[in-house]
Amino acid sequence: MGSKEKYLKSSKHRGLSIAAVVIVTICTVFITLAVGNIGEDLGEIFRALFTFDKSTTEGRFVWLIDLPMIVIALIVGAGLSLSGTVMQCILKNPLASPYTLGLSSAAAFGAAFAIIFLDSGNSALGSIAISNPYVTMACAFLFSMIATGAILLMTELTNVSAETMVLSGIAIGAIFSAGLSLMQYFADSVQLSAMVSWSFGDLNHSDWQWDFIMLGILLPIAFYFFLKRWDLNSLDAGDDVAKGLGVNTERFRTLSLLITAFLSAMLVSRYGVIAFIGLIGPHIARMIVGSDHRYLIPMSMVLGGCILLIANCVAANIVRPMVLPVGLLTSLLGGPMFIYLLARRYRR
Repeated sequence: MGSKEKYLKSSKHRGLSIAAVVIVTICTVFITLAVGNIGEDLGEIFRALFTFDKSTTEGRFVWLIDLPMIVIALIVGAGLSLSGTVMQCILKNPLASPYTLGLSSAAAFGAAFAIIFLDSGNSALGSIAISNPYVTMACAFLFSMIATGAILLMTELTNVSAETMVLSGIAIGAIFSAGLSLMQYFADSVQLSAMVSWSFGDLNHSDWQWDFIMLGILLPIAFYFFLKRWDLNSLDAGDDVAKGLGVNTERFRTLSLLITAFLSAMLVSRYGVIAFIGLIGPHIARMIVGSDHRYLIPMSMVLGGCILLIANCVAANIVRPMVLPVGLLTSLLGGPMFIYLLARRYRR
């Protein structure tokens, strides 16, 4: 078999792999609807789904509660996985992600700042709630971008390598984590509960308005990086190769980091800390389709969305009628899974 035939066969295999994961994701959507409505008339549930009927009780549950949560799980998972894929490439570090770069810690610090100093956490009807989610989101987003700026500034002042930028992110994340712990120490019981509730990561307050906002942010960013897939491939081969192919590596790396930080900051600031999706999604995708970003970008996005949707379905139903925060589940399961993936990938 010639090189051309091998290339075509490999491309076909990767395309079929992406299609298979898309089919699995679609099946997961239907399973999530069925599992989330155990005891209800599933025929009526799926009738309301396919006829867009919101006039019945089942239709209102499907279109106003279930589907917005399913859609945002796919969007957040895809966005975090895309960010992790690009960060791992431009920083040349397989451990790079919004979580390990400290952006999640900075967002948690910002949310805690809003809860304590801007009074955005309160107690109502015996439960803890974020009384002003927009202020909390704005502060979380602001501090995430401050962390990104600090990483870029440290890189500019010290002229460290791309690989070392991850260490800068870890150090900055540790500073924000220490600040968060300090605020928790001085917070009262209501403020502390609101901080912990936010930091777990939760998709339960999703709605169509924010689904479309986040989709409107994700799609142009995903399209931009797909257009830049050859630049990402050249960076994988080394800075010298990329420069030889006409890529301004410093500018592209800085711009890519800012864009992915913006995307992950928007997602995290709205839905809380959802750990490890930006690590696990890209690594599983890379095991299936390799490092060619023509296939890696769509595969990692589909896988990230599918993984978060499955995690959210489990979190919502494993201890019914209680609903676990999905970020808590991804933190509990993501660490061991990632260790397993690393051991499998790099074992002798």
